[in-house]
Amino acid sequence: MPIFRLEIENRPAVPDALATKTAQTLSAWLGLSPARIRTRKVYLCDLDINEAEAQKVLAAIADPVIEVAATGALPDGDSADPPVILTVSFLPGVTDAVGKSVKTACEDALGRTLTGQVYTGTMYLVWGLARADVERAAAEVLHNPLIQRIRIEEPPRTPDLTVPRAGVAQTPRTEVVPLRGLSDEALERLSRERLLALSIPEMHAARAHFEAEGREPTDAELECIAQTWSEHCKHKIFNAPIDYTDPEGRTRRIERGVFKTYVVAATEDVREARALSGIDGDAGDFLVSVFSDNAGVVRFTDDLHLVYKVETHNSPSALDPYGGAMTGIVGVNRDSFGCGLGADLLANVWGYCLGKPNHSGALPKGLMHPRRIREGVHHGVIDGGNQSGIPYMRGFELFDDRFVGKPLVYCGTVAAMPVETAGRPTHEKFTAPGDKIVMIGGRVGKDGIHGATFSSVELNESSPVQAVQIGDPITQKMMFDMLAEARDRGLYSGITDNGAGGLSSSVGEMAEASGGAEVDLARVPLKYPGLAPWEILVSEAQERMTVAVPPDKLEAFLALAARREVEATEIGTFTDSGRLVVWYGEEKACDLPLVFLHGGLPKVVRTARWSPPVRAFASSSDREKALAARPVGELLVSMLAQPNIRSGERYTRHYDHEVKGLAVVKPFVGVCRDIPATATVMRVRHGRDEGVVLGEGIHPHYSDLDTHAMALACADEGVRRVLSAGARIDRMAALDNFCWPDPIKSATTPDGEHKLAQLVRACEGLYEACVAYGLPLISGKDSMKNDATMGGVKISVPPTLLVSVIGQMKDVRRALTLAPRAPGDVVYLLGETDDACGESELSRLLGLTLDGVPRTDPRRFAARYHAFAAAHEAGLLRSAHVLSRGGLAVALSHLVMASELGLSVSLDAVGRGLSPAIALFSETTGRVVLTTRAEDSAALEARLSPHGLVRLGAVEPGVSGRGYLRIRHGGQTLAELGSDALRRAFQEESHAV
Repeated sequence: MPIFRLEIENRPAVPDALATKTAQTLSAWLGLSPARIRTRKVYLCDLDINEAEAQKVLAAIADPVIEVAATGALPDGDSADPPVILTVSFLPGVTDAVGKSVKTACEDALGRTLTGQVYTGTMYLVWGLARADVERAAAEVLHNPLIQRIRIEEPPRTPDLTVPRAGVAQTPRTEVVPLRGLSDEALERLSRERLLALSIPEMHAARAHFEAEGREPTDAELECIAQTWSEHCKHKIFNAPIDYTDPEGRTRRIERGVFKTYVVAATEDVREARALSGIDGDAGDFLVSVFSDNAGVVRFTDDLHLVYKVETHNSPSALDPYGGAMTGIVGVNRDSFGCGLGADLLANVWGYCLGKPNHSGALPKGLMHPRRIREGVHHGVIDGGNQSGIPYMRGFELFDDRFVGKPLVYCGTVAAMPVETAGRPTHEKFTAPGDKIVMIGGRVGKDGIHGATFSSVELNESSPVQAVQIGDPITQKMMFDMLAEARDRGLYSGITDNGAGGLSSSVGEMAEASGGAEVDLARVPLKYPGLAPWEILVSEAQERMTVAVPPDKLEAFLALAARREVEATEIGTFTDSGRLVVWYGEEKACDLPLVFLHGGLPKVVRTARWSPPVRAFASSSDREKALAARPVGELLVSMLAQPNIRSGERYTRHYDHEVKGLAVVKPFVGVCRDIPATATVMRVRHGRDEGVVLGEGIHPHYSDLDTHAMALACADEGVRRVLSAGARIDRMAALDNFCWPDPIKSATTPDGEHKLAQLVRACEGLYEACVAYGLPLISGKDSMKNDATMGGVKISVPPTLLVSVIGQMKDVRRALTLAPRAPGDVVYLLGETDDACGESELSRLLGLTLDGVPRTDPRRFAARYHAFAAAHEAGLLRSAHVLSRGGLAVALSHLVMASELGLSVSLDAVGRGLSPAIALFSETTGRVVLTTRAEDSAALEARLSPHGLVRLGAVEPGVSGRGYLRIRHGGQTLAELGSDALRRAFQEESHAV
């Protein structure tokens, strides 16, 4: 059938936003100054349509008011001044979500179903740059060769009609992979070449199983085992017994692994303490479902539970920042939706640890510049969330050159789950033998093959291109809407995400509920022909879920899917055979006992030894000399411009936080709505005042000194954030996300034993904080191989823990923000200030290595937080804000910019014998700056003085509508800065590209 090329561009009088952004980026990043850029959308319609229908399609998809369009090619401009033309399009097999939507639009315009596909591209017409400059722009900014192809030409041109069809016509076959008699070297080579990421003991275990069955494995069986046993899926390091030598030289065995010993134990101990204290009363256990499903579930109201999950998508985002990050957000959407029998998605959260955007050093070949990764991950999560109609409520960025090798990309989703659905508890699945296995949503392709095993090893030159995925949020949104309707009608008995490991994991995991499963891969809808059975089985192609449907509900389920234009296919049956049996037509591809698949992974005892490298710290005299060289006001302005302190608003404004209309305390607050909120608050349902409060803590730099202190600081900050917004202290829960460099000693990781000891120390700190604060851990994720070796250079991330805290409010109308309310209010600091500048923002600003990592006393702080929460309940608080990176100075600056009021504070009572600069910039944990009415100050002091309450000063009227910060010490004014000066420094990057 003929291929029709459609080109569409804005009319000359209509601004071209993409062209403008591209010109700004080329100038800022590459120093290129094009005279002019124009962009076009290109569609190659490989459909069963004729010329007249192509014209009808063009008329349907082009806006006649603001666009011009043509079949074939639009004019390229004056022949006397020809542009260089760059066209960027996808490689064969890469998901083209826009092309899929355009095909649907074509079908709607023509009123019939079409065969074939639409392939999209973006054309840049560039004037004023040489062809070599355009080639450089394409290589460094405008395309990713892993997923895209380019074409560079000059007029006159012949419209390119080449379409990137994928697939082959061959009949796929299952192969036998001999293991018997192979040496360890051969087994290791087989694992490496197939990207199985299986160790020698694991390869031995697999071989022994098949020898016992008297046969060799098929490729599908070996791949299924590899996905199921991957670090990504089985969390082998977290679950391994560990022989641990602590900082005092004492050795002990952590028999149950750090996950059960610390993470699960923290939740169990908090649960027991809540039961003994009667906190939950007659409401039932606050913890509804933890560590047993796709996400954590806690009790919220009589008719709703809350669901929360935060995931990482680090390795894919290093290869393709846009696609990797998008699959992160749409994937965690599926995790929260697929918890129990399904939950309604409320909000997304995100966070990125990246290399510094202004990185000017040499990069190992194969690594993208951090600013390109930053642009890509933002764009991917923005598209995934905005196109799904889900607002964002929290976001952060952190920068360090050690994230150049592998960025950390956190994506999370909060959801609301009905307590009951169709007469059953919604948090429970009830899949039974005989239920039909239905795959619903997107089709299967090679994208995402080996995703789970790829994420279980370090990034290097051999990392597989096919691990890169691109999500299709529109297809996924349609699937969610249809499944929510099916859930409410009771049409299925179980559901889970086709995430890591694809069907091998989703069906394999769901089969444990019934006792077995039988699948026919020949029924699975494919994006293109030619996939081998093992590829269909383990592909992680996006926007898919696996559903268990009782036989008597199948017809209704499939009819509903068809009516909602969602593809759903019965591919097998859940059984009680005890085995996962996979066919491809008449050919058996896989036959594995579930007890071996899920329980046959050999446990290896790991060794952890605390042996930190010796560090040379700056002396006290060097520190004081550096501080004396710069006035306090100058230090503060410089601090506000630091990468880890400044606003970041330019990026976050592209995320939609208003859709659904539930936000109360929004991500940015203050009179100008430009100061990041301490924590965010949102309703769950319109017309009801119960609220969800979200906050977090993350401090990877503290790990350079002590991961135990780092973990305590993360949990402590997350708790302080939600309490400072008004959360109930008895209804907080947390999620832990560990992102670690490889903690296993090897030739390439000689310090692996210390890195594993750092993990143990962090888990100990997390346990201590959670138990002290009554903070149960309800879900989490660990990512253990965050290293990159490119061009012979190894780059490892610092040990990083993100603690995400979800709190609850009875009445969102009582929520607090950080902004002072009115002149005359009194400003207080709650909590003592110590000399805690080790790995602080001050140390980076001064360029000095400082000792004294912030230490946290969770049991003492817990009493402080209970008193603080009681003061809020009594109506004594007007505003509250945590002290975090940058210390008191940054927190006070936030207050001034948010309120445009004056703040006159004294440091005389802050700290014991501390210099003013240390009192201002110390990052001592456990502190909150708050305000109250003058008439309430005595009552507040009576409650909080035993917990370290210090009066700082007062809120004053602004000058000419502008706020100011006056800092005094010993009767002298050290600095007086207007809000304009503070804001210019704080928002410096927001005005840049």
